[in-house]
Amino acid sequence: MSKQPELDDFRVPYFDNGKKHVKFSLDAFDPAAKPFSSGSKDSDRVRLAEIGAQLDIQQERLHAQRKRRVLLVLQGMDTSGKDGTIRAVFHEVDPLGLRIVPFKAPTPTELAHDFLWRVHSQAPAAGELAIFNRSHYEDLLVPTVLGELDAQAFEQRCCHIRQFEEMLAYSGTTIVKCMLHISKDEQRTRLQARIDDPSKHWKFDVSDLDARKQWDAYQTAYRDALAATSTEYAPWYVIPANSKTHRNVMIAELLLRALEGLKLEYPPAKESLKGIKVA
Repeated sequence: MSKQPELDDFRVPYFDNGKKHVKFSLDAFDPAAKPFSSGSKDSDRVRLAEIGAQLDIQQERLHAQRKRRVLLVLQGMDTSGKDGTIRAVFHEVDPLGLRIVPFKAPTPTELAHDFLWRVHSQAPAAGELAIFNRSHYEDLLVPTVLGELDAQAFEQRCCHIRQFEEMLAYSGTTIVKCMLHISKDEQRTRLQARIDDPSKHWKFDVSDLDARKQWDAYQTAYRDALAATSTEYAPWYVIPANSKTHRNVMIAELLLRALEGLKLEYPPAKESLKGIKVA
């Protein structure tokens, strides 16, 4: 009898300080897999609606309690679906206490500081769920592929990221990191769709083609970055993302599990309000 898939089957092994390389390969994850789907987009959407209702309750409790913080990190190659994930997973969630942070290329002012300077101020506050659309990992992946970071500098940044995320976790932040894993063929299809549809031209940038030419280098950089920064307090999950609807369900399931694990409750009722009648 075959083993049923579990969310943790897609978790990157935790970083081990005693080993130079964790046994991990992106090739072990099929971007086209749908391990938690019954096979149809409609069934995925039904399940997502069910999870969305539960996320809404959990998010309201998180915001009302104002004791814990949650950070969802979305990383992936161009067209992997970071924006689409946010639209689909959170469209029924009360925006109160929900904040989306898109990270672009650092500005001159940001470059004048350490690479985590611009990130720390965007970390979630108490009672808040923050979503990083791209993240501090851009400052690790991009300069590595461009040859601006050597192996030693790469390891130093990974160390700084682990320490930064550890500080967030020990300060009450639950961190869930998702790498949206698509195939090169699927990216070609999605990029071509943006080119062929004038209404989607705003989504396309010529630099996307430059990054595509460095596909293999980015896959290697992702592999090394995930292996060096997946920890017990800030785990990475590789999300098969060729299927948009399944991708959404899987990320929603992960986030719901994280929120339910916090055992959130509404604040105690106020005795001072007992018996009050509004005139």
